Amino acid sequence: MSFKEKVIYQIYPKSFLDTDQDGIGDLPGIEQKMPYLKRLGVDMVWLSPIYPSPQNDNGYDVADYTSINPVFGTMSDFESLMATAKEHNIEIMLDMVFNHVSTEHEWFQKALAGDKKYQDYFILRDGPTDWVSKFGGNAWAPFGDTGKYYLHLYDVTQADLNWRNPQVREELFEVLRFWMDKGIKGFRFDVINVIGKDEVLEDCPEYDGKPAYTDRPIAHEFIHMMNQATYGKDNEIITVGEMSFTTIEDCILYTNPEREELNMTFNFHHLKVDYENGKKWTQMPFDFAKLKELFHTWGTQMSEGSGWNALFWNNHDQPRALNRFIDVDNYRVAGAKMLASSIHLNRGTPYIYMGEEIGMLDPDFDTMEQYVDVESLNAYQELLAAGKSEQEAFKIVKAKSRDNSRTPMQWDSGEYSGFSKATPWLGVGKSADEINVAKELQEGSIFNYYQRLIKLRKEYPVIASGSYEAFLPEHPQIYGYVRRLEDHSLLVLNNFFPQETTIALPEEFLSGKVLIGNYDTETPEQKMTLKPYQTIAIYR
Repeated sequence: MSFKEKVIYQIYPKSFLDTDQDGIGDLPGIEQKMPYLKRLGVDMVWLSPIYPSPQNDNGYDVADYTSINPVFGTMSDFESLMATAKEHNIEIMLDMVFNHVSTEHEWFQKALAGDKKYQDYFILRDGPTDWVSKFGGNAWAPFGDTGKYYLHLYDVTQADLNWRNPQVREELFEVLRFWMDKGIKGFRFDVINVIGKDEVLEDCPEYDGKPAYTDRPIAHEFIHMMNQATYGKDNEIITVGEMSFTTIEDCILYTNPEREELNMTFNFHHLKVDYENGKKWTQMPFDFAKLKELFHTWGTQMSEGSGWNALFWNNHDQPRALNRFIDVDNYRVAGAKMLASSIHLNRGTPYIYMGEEIGMLDPDFDTMEQYVDVESLNAYQELLAAGKSEQEAFKIVKAKSRDNSRTPMQWDSGEYSGFSKATPWLGVGKSADEINVAKELQEGSIFNYYQRLIKLRKEYPVIASGSYEAFLPEHPQIYGYVRRLEDHSLLVLNNFFPQETTIALPEEFLSGKVLIGNYDTETPEQKMTLKPYQTIAIYR
């Protein structure tokens, strides 16, 4: 089965299931739930970082690439998880954070101690540029008492690696070989398009310095080298690159098979349509016209350029999509199915983030004290400094915090939602009594809908391999598209609003059959009225 037919499920290990009752999820907890994931029908599970880490950025600050963080278990726990996953025909994808390491990593510590070899593993300069860190403030910090500065595009404890040094590249390639030897069949590369910094680093006031280190031609060279030295030798391995601030043109280059770089890319443009003036820490209703334009442009051009998208609404860095795009008080279930259809029937590989398959919501916290994410805490202080009241600042953080998706998985209506018997590291969402796996499997319909979508991708080649063309691109409520493969076609209609809307169906689909939908519509009609958040897929 190719990566185009597969569906990948993301787990945030810290929040999935706690078996040793310390309030933190662990690897045995993931292993215990393999039958649940098998029942859902997913092919691969992507684990957010499980390596030793001071956890300043929830594990994306790696202190050792080839060990297991004791909080999650041991290497034998990991090997046991791998074996159980294989028994259930599920592969494991690991997160590779190759742009930077924790300042607690041995390489950085040796560099600080004066070892010239390891100093060349990092990007050191005599003085800082004006680049801005993604987490706020200048992107440079003093390198010990040497008088030099080291680059950290993210947290100050995440030092950027010098990919221009062949020794650094070989060290990282060796990490991939280590995990491939363990049987790993998937790699997700964190912010991999920022590894290629310009050779001469200068002030770059435009876009906080991003043009000097994002999607540079040399990043493509580095990724191709990595492909050839490691995973490119095994066509069963699936690779996905997380792309920060990227372009369609570059993502076609990263994923066109002839270039031998990656299988697919994540981009985040569609999840910035509720950013006022492009700024995350703001609040505004999502811009549907912009959302649709992005989907159509990326869908069409990636199709024409033989590129491949990784499709998703949710991940560990985003608030829950239901809260962003759907009137959840009235249409949570219909809205969850519509959002699912819009990407699972699309051209690209769909990703499900834990809890999405039961329609989980943001936790609805009441105070700033309940948040732990470094980015959210920094943003709150910055909002206050910019003149927002505590109430205004809290409202924005509550809508945009990464902690919204990191709350414990809601397994049942028991204490701490069945995640743990101890107080969890992050509070459980308020909706856990009503929205949980036990209740969903017993009487819900979202999980079952996801099962059907996953099966359809494997049964109908047009879903996995068809082309993409926009349908009704100017419609104010409908996101629609047509997939084509040989003489088969699929029309997918998604109403993104709580109001009905009527459209004329193209004649070619009047004789088609309804493959799936979230309302009882059995036969296509020339005039179709789509109900609130209705989704329907018609095949011919």
